[in-house]
Amino acid sequence: MCRQVAHKKRTTAIPLGLLLPVTLLVLLTGLPLLYIALRAHEAGLEHALGLVFRSRVYDLLLNTLKLVMVVTLLSSLIGVTTAWLVERTDLPRRKLWNALLTLPFAVPAFISSYSWISIFPGLEGFGGAILVLTLCNYPLVHLPVAAALRGMDPALEETSRSLGFNRTQTFFKVIFPQLRPSLFGGAVLIALHMLAEFGALSFLNYETFTTAIFDQYYVAFDGASAAMLTLVLLLLCLGLLALELLIRGKAKYAISRKGSPGMLENIALGRSKPLAIAGLLVLTVLAAGVPLGIIGYWLFTGTSSVVHVHDVFTALTTTLSFGLGGAVLAIVFALPLVFLAVRYQGKLATLAERLPYFIHSLPGLVIGLTLVFFAIRYAYPFYQTTLLLLISYTMLYLPLAQSSIRAALMQVSQQLEEMARSLGKGSFSVFVRITLPLIAPGVGAGLALVFLQIMKELTATLLLRPTGVDTLATKVWEHTANAEFGASAPYAALLILVSGLPVYLLTMRSFTQGSKQPALPLTAEKADYEKVNHPARV
Repeated sequence: MCRQVAHKKRTTAIPLGLLLPVTLLVLLTGLPLLYIALRAHEAGLEHALGLVFRSRVYDLLLNTLKLVMVVTLLSSLIGVTTAWLVERTDLPRRKLWNALLTLPFAVPAFISSYSWISIFPGLEGFGGAILVLTLCNYPLVHLPVAAALRGMDPALEETSRSLGFNRTQTFFKVIFPQLRPSLFGGAVLIALHMLAEFGALSFLNYETFTTAIFDQYYVAFDGASAAMLTLVLLLLCLGLLALELLIRGKAKYAISRKGSPGMLENIALGRSKPLAIAGLLVLTVLAAGVPLGIIGYWLFTGTSSVVHVHDVFTALTTTLSFGLGGAVLAIVFALPLVFLAVRYQGKLATLAERLPYFIHSLPGLVIGLTLVFFAIRYAYPFYQTTLLLLISYTMLYLPLAQSSIRAALMQVSQQLEEMARSLGKGSFSVFVRITLPLIAPGVGAGLALVFLQIMKELTATLLLRPTGVDTLATKVWEHTANAEFGASAPYAALLILVSGLPVYLLTMRSFTQGSKQPALPLTAEKADYEKVNHPARV
């Protein structure tokens, strides 16, 4: 039994059962950095610098930054507008509109892009990428901003109005500052998604770092060039994470009173109501109606739409098994990691807790290239095995499980565990019989979140899947790459259906319960809270 100290009643010695998995996790999360260093060393310093400082890299940097800035700006404008209309106006059927506006969250971006390209082949390049990716990503701003509006203290607005400010002045002087952490947090998340996006941009023929890395590896077979492009992409990710930390550090929220959101006055739209409804209807049709409608069209009319039931069923079961396996493995790693971070102090606990968030910001393509490199050279029996693929899923989505479990564990009193130990129970017995049942809701939320993300994952799966094994996402990719839109339709429809139903249910639940939740600052604690209580917002 570990020796206890008086300060905050935390143990000083880390049990071996926690130390081993956490150490393994730290080593795994450090592999992308080691991969880049090894490839640079193999290429030589002069050649590596030449690969980084060349005109092609500058072009890719310009393309990537343009995409990130424009999509983030447009998505933020749309997300704030829709959140305001749903939460603060007398818009009819607001609950239904909230569900419709978040429905694009269930449609993978590469499916949306192939839907648009199949009917408008000329919709390529920068313009097409802006249209499709904005329609796919604005819910990432809509959801947190809507939650912030629901949790805002009405006394702030009442005070502003009593001082003589009109509605417009009140919005910019009082309301908007309270929305900034949620707005900027969603914007940073969209920007990270733009850095990681591959499938949609490949269909839309718009080249960024991610598509160029894939081409260098798969087409040109130039691993050194791919690694150096990965280095630049990694630096961009670090820059965005630094921006998120800056925003988080300055965020301040007013604490809302219990039940106060119900006192907020809904603004009458008046003559603008038909215009607002028409705008939301057009947005919903473009963002969700077009992909769903085109998939239905190709499913029933496409010349290549002969459905091989066995292939579809196999892809579905493979997707579900990969999703469940990856989610379980993520939970297995997240449990000791979170327990170490919450119950113990020290540099190892801090490092182990933050590293997965850094890896989560990297594209799946980078994780895939890293594991391919090390598996071929140092662990060839694991190359193209299900285990290696599940490890990649764990590295990519561990923070989703980690945050959910952490929030649940923070609510468990350590005194309960200490009392059980004082009765002669071992640490493992205490965890299984006391702690685990109490954190079960957080474990379930993390499991569901990772499961949903894995089903939609494409790039790491393309690189690491066992030979001859396909998921719904890879089948959509393979058929659409050959312009077989009808053949891809059954797989796309199943993928949206499987992921869309949980997203819809969780969104409706968050809408009905959101008024009871306080608004929190954009901190790690808020991320923990949101992913447990409102998983659809992730």
